[in-house]
Amino acid sequence: MNRKPLSALIATTLALGLLSMPNVFAFENKTASYIAKDYQQHLAPLWDHFHRNPELSLMEINTAKRLAKELRIVGFEVTEKVGGTGIVALMKNGEGPMVMVRADMDGLPVVEQSGLANASKVKMEDWNGNTVGVMHACGHDVHITSLVGTARYMAANKDKWSGTLMLIGQPAEEKGPGASAMMADNLWQRFGKPDYAFAFHVSANAEAGRVIVDEGSPYAGADTVDITVHGIGAHGASPHQGKDPIVIGAQIVNNLQTIISRELAPRDAGVITVGAFHAGTKHNIISEEAKLQLTVRSLTPEVRDQLLSAIKRIAIGTARTAGMPEDKLPEVVVSEFSFPPTFNDQKLAKRLKGVLSEAMGSDALLEPSETGMGAEDFGFFTSKPYIPSVYFKVGGTPKADFERAAAGGAQVPSHHSPQFKITPEPAIKSGVEATVHALLDVMKK
Repeated sequence: MNRKPLSALIATTLALGLLSMPNVFAFENKTASYIAKDYQQHLAPLWDHFHRNPELSLMEINTAKRLAKELRIVGFEVTEKVGGTGIVALMKNGEGPMVMVRADMDGLPVVEQSGLANASKVKMEDWNGNTVGVMHACGHDVHITSLVGTARYMAANKDKWSGTLMLIGQPAEEKGPGASAMMADNLWQRFGKPDYAFAFHVSANAEAGRVIVDEGSPYAGADTVDITVHGIGAHGASPHQGKDPIVIGAQIVNNLQTIISRELAPRDAGVITVGAFHAGTKHNIISEEAKLQLTVRSLTPEVRDQLLSAIKRIAIGTARTAGMPEDKLPEVVVSEFSFPPTFNDQKLAKRLKGVLSEAMGSDALLEPSETGMGAEDFGFFTSKPYIPSVYFKVGGTPKADFERAAAGGAQVPSHHSPQFKITPEPAIKSGVEATVHALLDVMKK
């Protein structure tokens, strides 16, 4: 049976007026094409620069300057030194909502062993005066490069949106006080409170270029808790003459585990980890003090309050049971640099998933599969006062790497590892594209 070539069939059909061109050919994603071209011409060398030149938390001076320069070039009004080294960039484009997009800037005190051609060789003096290697071991170089890509697209396509776009380069996410420092510097009072907020994190645990939108809490709240357990010193050979803080501390550690297993509702989530236990000076001395260092993770304010209250009750109660006097009960201190949980607005998250599925294709999305309790300080921006927000993830590891690991090959390095590496092109392009589509949806003309 003779068949006409497809091109001839299309031409004939068009001539008869039965078929229009948009239905014949696959939809061309012009946004993706624009971003792909910009990546090759501008974003790829910019990522290379950021990756080679990381800076520690609270010391992101050159990173902030370069980011500010990139945003000014395309027309943003930029204010530097907000909350330390933070920057705020605004572009007003008629009536409409104010929408914030945030990217964190800092690197980590890690000597890079990724094997990349542009691996960091930077050394800096850290907060304690020690000289350390520095690398972008968590992908913040991807975040700030994508922020620039988003800025460049939105500035070049002002006919497609209306409102005020706020871009934030945030310091010190890794060390903790970055977002809270910007808020303490009267961020919303000075620049306006956003109606919506977006951010993303590149993930080494997801396929490069795929997007993950969680309708719940993508990141846990994190509290740092210090417990000082007092004792009564004595000779190790005469324990009855003292009160051993090591024994009391050990009992506290064990008793803390019952909070999760016996006090927290089974469908709620929480973590209490005792990461350090320091006590004693010599084999035969019962010391007068022991110190416990805890990290506490939660997904809701209610669970957070429950865990912190229970930790204090158990620490004091255990010491009382051991016979410690009231003036020598444990001191429980919660660090001021605690992170609130990062909540995604469920309605906005569902809306964004629909937008990205339509714009990027349903296969661009992955279902959330997070099993840990990693924390983020983005919640400082969005929790009080509440701002509808979505913090999504973008994959950064090629599918072939996961397949090789599953077959017994090299494992994919985790975040904060000296071997950590991200494949930048698909991650940055998808990060920009997903952010742009989110903005164009909430800032429609």
